[in-house]
Amino acid sequence: MNQSTAKEKSKVFAIRIIRMYQYLIEKKHEYVLSKQVLRSGTSIGANIAEANCASSRKDFAAKLYIAFKECSETLYWLKLLYETNYITEAMYRSIRKDCDELYRLLSASTRTVKKNVEQE
Repeated sequence: MNQSTAKEKSKVFAIRIIRMYQYLIEKKHEYVLSKQVLRSGTSIGANIAEANCASSRKDFAAKLYIAFKECSETLYWLKLLYETNYITEAMYRSIRKDCDELYRLLSASTRTVKKNVEQE
């Protein structure tokens, strides 16, 4: 995985999540689901940053896998926000596309890293 690509994509995604959170709080007065998606959506990049400072390949793999799981959780919260009409279909499709891209990137990366760690 190109670490700078994952790092940049996760940062851009986190900014989108923060802006969506602000919208949900200010315009929709939604405080529970929005907080969950804020936490998981911004945690993706935080865990990638931690992975870059890992103390070992095994630690790197573990942090990367946490980022992957946070991405999966974010997809869940986004779907709930859409299905409860807190975000429009256009909003959902747009942010879901970015989240799906991160998901695929992290999925492939965790598989590769796990395989490399197991071969050591």
